[in-house]
Amino acid sequence: VQLQASGGGLVQTGASPRLSCTVSGDTSTMNYMGWFRQVPGKEREFVAAISWSGGYTYYADSVRGRFTISRESAEKTLTLQMDSLQPEDTAVYYCSAEFTGRSLTTIMWYGMDYWGKGTQVTVSS
Repeated sequence: VQLQASGGGLVQTGASPRLSCTVSGDTSTMNYMGWFRQVPGKEREFVAAISWSGGYTYYADSVRGRFTISRESAEKTLTLQMDSLQPEDTAVYYCSAEFTGRSLTTIMWYGMDYWGKGTQVTVSS
Protein backbone atom coordinates (compact mmCIF):
# COMPACT_ATOMS: atom_id res chain seq x y z
CA VAL A 1 0.00 0.00 0.00
CA GLN A 2 1.29 3.44 -0.92
CA LEU A 3 -0.13 6.80 0.04
CA GLN A 4 0.50 10.09 -1.73
CA ALA A 5 -0.58 13.39 -0.20
CA SER A 6 -0.95 16.65 -2.07
CA GLY A 7 -2.47 20.09 -1.75
CA GLY A 8 -0.26 21.87 0.73
CA GLY A 9 1.32 25.26 0.28
CA LEU A 10 1.45 28.80 1.59
CA VAL A 11 -1.95 30.26 2.44
CA GLN A 12 -3.27 33.26 4.31
CA THR A 13 -5.11 33.20 7.62
CA GLY A 14 -8.74 32.31 7.03
CA ALA A 15 -8.06 30.40 3.83
CA SER A 16 -9.75 27.09 2.99
CA PRO A 17 -7.35 24.77 1.23
CA ARG A 18 -7.98 21.10 0.61
CA LEU A 19 -5.54 18.24 1.07
CA SER A 20 -5.89 15.01 -0.85
CA CYS A 21 -4.34 11.59 -0.40
CA THR A 22 -4.48 8.90 -3.03
CA VAL A 23 -4.07 5.27 -2.08
CA SER A 24 -2.61 2.57 -4.27
CA GLY A 25 -2.72 -1.13 -3.48
CA ASP A 26 -5.23 -3.42 -1.82
CA THR A 27 -7.56 -1.49 0.48
CA SER A 28 -10.04 -4.34 1.04
CA THR A 29 -8.96 -4.81 4.65
CA MET A 30 -8.25 -1.18 5.45
CA ASN A 31 -9.90 -0.16 8.71
CA TYR A 32 -9.56 3.60 8.62
CA MET A 33 -7.46 6.48 7.36
CA GLY A 34 -6.31 9.56 9.14
CA TRP A 35 -4.54 12.86 8.89
CA PHE A 36 -1.80 13.86 11.26
CA ARG A 37 0.40 16.93 11.43
CA GLN A 38 3.78 17.73 12.85
CA VAL A 39 5.83 20.81 13.58
CA PRO A 40 9.58 20.70 14.25
CA GLY A 41 10.41 19.57 17.75
CA LYS A 42 6.96 18.24 18.52
CA GLU A 43 5.31 14.85 18.37
CA ARG A 44 3.14 14.03 15.42
CA GLU A 45 -0.41 15.14 16.26
CA PHE A 46 -3.70 13.55 15.32
CA VAL A 47 -5.99 15.74 13.21
CA ALA A 48 -8.87 13.67 11.83
CA ALA A 49 -9.77 10.13 10.85
CA ILE A 50 -12.48 8.30 8.97
CA SER A 51 -13.50 4.68 8.84
CA TRP A 52 -13.02 3.37 5.34
CA SER A 53 -16.19 1.31 5.05
CA GLY A 54 -18.75 3.20 7.13
CA GLY A 55 -17.46 6.75 6.86
CA TYR A 56 -17.48 7.35 10.63
CA THR A 57 -15.43 10.45 11.39
CA TYR A 58 -13.37 11.51 14.37
CA TYR A 59 -11.63 14.85 14.96
CA ALA A 60 -9.13 16.42 17.27
CA ASP A 61 -10.67 19.14 19.41
CA SER A 62 -8.37 21.71 17.84
CA VAL A 63 -9.87 21.26 14.37
CA ARG A 64 -13.43 20.09 15.02
CA GLY A 65 -15.85 22.40 13.26
CA ARG A 66 -13.15 23.79 10.95
CA PHE A 67 -11.79 20.71 9.19
CA THR A 68 -13.78 18.04 7.35
CA ILE A 69 -12.42 14.63 6.47
CA SER A 70 -14.01 12.56 3.74
CA ARG A 71 -13.18 9.61 1.56
CA GLU A 72 -14.17 8.23 -1.79
CA SER A 73 -13.70 4.51 -1.42
CA ALA A 74 -14.11 3.68 -5.09
CA GLU A 75 -11.52 6.28 -6.04
CA LYS A 76 -9.29 5.37 -3.08
CA THR A 77 -9.02 9.02 -2.19
CA LEU A 78 -8.93 10.71 1.18
CA THR A 79 -9.62 14.42 1.52
CA LEU A 80 -9.16 16.98 4.27
CA GLN A 81 -11.07 20.21 3.75
CA MET A 82 -9.53 22.83 6.00
CA ASP A 83 -11.51 25.99 6.69
CA SER A 84 -10.66 29.10 8.70
CA LEU A 85 -6.99 28.26 8.84
CA GLN A 86 -4.94 29.87 11.58
CA PRO A 87 -1.17 30.29 11.89
CA GLU A 88 -1.14 27.55 14.52
CA ASP A 89 -2.33 25.12 11.85
CA THR A 90 1.05 25.47 10.15
CA ALA A 91 2.63 22.04 9.98
CA VAL A 92 3.59 19.18 7.75
CA TYR A 93 0.43 17.15 7.17
CA TYR A 94 0.57 13.38 6.70
CA CYS A 95 -2.05 10.92 5.58
CA SER A 96 -1.99 7.44 7.03
CA ALA A 97 -3.83 4.14 6.98
CA GLU A 98 -4.68 1.51 9.59
CA PHE A 99 -5.22 -2.14 8.74
CA THR A 100 -4.90 -4.06 11.99
CA GLY A 101 -8.19 -3.25 13.67
CA ARG A 102 -7.19 -0.73 16.30
CA SER A 103 -9.93 1.49 17.66
CA LEU A 104 -10.57 4.67 15.71
CA THR A 105 -11.36 6.70 18.82
CA THR A 106 -8.01 5.91 20.45
CA ILE A 107 -6.02 6.66 17.32
CA MET A 108 -2.38 7.56 17.77
CA TRP A 109 0.35 8.05 15.20
CA TYR A 110 2.29 5.00 16.33
CA GLY A 111 -0.74 2.80 15.71
CA MET A 112 -0.93 3.54 12.01
CA ASP A 113 0.40 1.04 9.50
CA TYR A 114 1.17 3.10 6.39
CA TRP A 115 2.18 6.69 5.82
CA GLY A 116 2.40 9.03 2.93
CA LYS A 117 5.08 11.64 2.56
CA GLY A 118 4.02 14.84 4.23
CA THR A 119 2.80 17.98 2.58
CA GLN A 120 3.67 21.36 4.09
CA VAL A 121 0.90 23.76 4.99
CA THR A 122 2.06 27.22 6.02
CA VAL A 123 -0.48 29.77 7.20
CA SER A 124 0.70 33.36 7.09
CA SER A 125 -0.74 35.89 9.50
